[in-house]
Amino acid sequence: MEAMVTFSVHSLPILTAPNTSTPLRKSMFFNTQQLNSLTKPMSLVHGNKSKSKLFTALSPSPLTEPSKTPETDPEDEAKGEKFDWYSEWYPVMPICDLDKRRPHAKKVLGIDVVVWWDRNEGAWQVFDDACPHRLAPLSEGRIDQWGRLQCVYHGWCFNGSGECKFIPQAPPDGTQFHTFKKACVAAYPSTVQNNILWFWPNTDPQYKDILATKKPPYISEIDDPSYTSLMGNRDISYGYEVLIENLMDPAHVPYAHYGIMQKVDREGGRPLELSIENLDAHGFSANQGSSKSKFIPPAIFYAYTDPDQTPSAETQKSSAQRKFALIFICIPVSPGQSRLIWCFPRNFGLWIDKIVPRWIFHVGQNLILDSDLYLLHVEEHKIKNVGPANWQKACFVPTKSDALVVGFRKWLNKYAGGQVDWKGKYSGALPPTPPREQLLDRYWSHVVHCRSCNLAYKSLNVVEVVLQILSVASIGVVATMKHGTISALTRNSMVVLAVLSFAMSKWLAHFIYKNFRYHDYDHAFC
Repeated sequence: MEAMVTFSVHSLPILTAPNTSTPLRKSMFFNTQQLNSLTKPMSLVHGNKSKSKLFTALSPSPLTEPSKTPETDPEDEAKGEKFDWYSEWYPVMPICDLDKRRPHAKKVLGIDVVVWWDRNEGAWQVFDDACPHRLAPLSEGRIDQWGRLQCVYHGWCFNGSGECKFIPQAPPDGTQFHTFKKACVAAYPSTVQNNILWFWPNTDPQYKDILATKKPPYISEIDDPSYTSLMGNRDISYGYEVLIENLMDPAHVPYAHYGIMQKVDREGGRPLELSIENLDAHGFSANQGSSKSKFIPPAIFYAYTDPDQTPSAETQKSSAQRKFALIFICIPVSPGQSRLIWCFPRNFGLWIDKIVPRWIFHVGQNLILDSDLYLLHVEEHKIKNVGPANWQKACFVPTKSDALVVGFRKWLNKYAGGQVDWKGKYSGALPPTPPREQLLDRYWSHVVHCRSCNLAYKSLNVVEVVLQILSVASIGVVATMKHGTISALTRNSMVVLAVLSFAMSKWLAHFIYKNFRYHDYDHAFC
């Protein structure tokens, strides 16, 4: 899936540099000469600073030799370094895909929240998605004429702080029930950073001003006007752990994504020298010579090229002009469900994003997501059957190409409890495997959540209907006109128009279905 951006680059030749070799083979995520990428690591500010430790994937893998890699070091236990799943900022959605006119239902870390635009405060708010009256979902409500969130069940209204401001059923001269604490809805701390809405998953009053002491990780390139940074999002039918592992695994690209990455050799696998550095409770960094990457828990994984490893002065000069990065933001939703936000900032080819609709990029990126989705869904169920704690026994990861996956599992087991902490909200079972068409569905997992794809979907459906009407109307005109009323040329032209309109409507229906509804992927014939 880390190849998503490479697909976009390949589909637009102007973005690729001349005289390049096959991508994704010399570098962990992208070829240095081809993309002429970053000359320095992205500026990312995080409230916690990592302490230096070293963990390098060996052959055999450390996780296949538990006796050589203890789960906890005495030094770590003394320092009490642990990752707290509920003391971090979590991304919800890119704000470009949120509609200010209505509330939105989202789930993050097993928490059902409603996101809505508070025009009185000029800010996005994140509440518990349950009205305190009878627990109806507030996300099914509306924003009233005074800019309050209104529950659609009985009309209770709430301001941006979660305070109930109006109960229609309460007499105005009687007890002011709306002032009671139990009438309030739980409001989470939230902020917008890098054009993404983040929230803090704890409504305790002590965290009301958490933004003053701890902020979400900041990526300067996303806000830099000299960069283009289109975003996308997709709900994924497998869990957070498997999603991150897949993004950290460059070795699967020439095989799982061969049918899409046409320039990648199907047999393009090769040894990769990957190593993990500075692994602690706050994540880790990874090195593969010319490219580096970082994992900032719980959500961010990003990759960039290392300027110190550029092979020539010519490449260094080119890299200084063109910068590129892969940013993946992974969100735990519930067991067996996750959400991915992707962004690929670059400082070249900005004009392309101004003339090419955003939804066209998403078509290609969704195809890449679909190409290994079923594999990973099945893989997750098999891991669940053996138990996450037995991952190192069930999976054989002897080569250095798996170093990042091994590093993530080491971090997860050593600092984060071995899996996402759902606070007892779930039994631990994964949802059953749905029919393939539902598993690979694009409409409910992406289109309805993406403003550009949703608009394109509706517009193309209108065009399809117009073409059908035009086809029927043309045939109708020809049928009703008496022989000799119109010339043979006109009659034949209208018949041709009817046939072409019908054929175009059928082609468009197929295009809409495959790109906005469901596109299967058969690896045997790719």
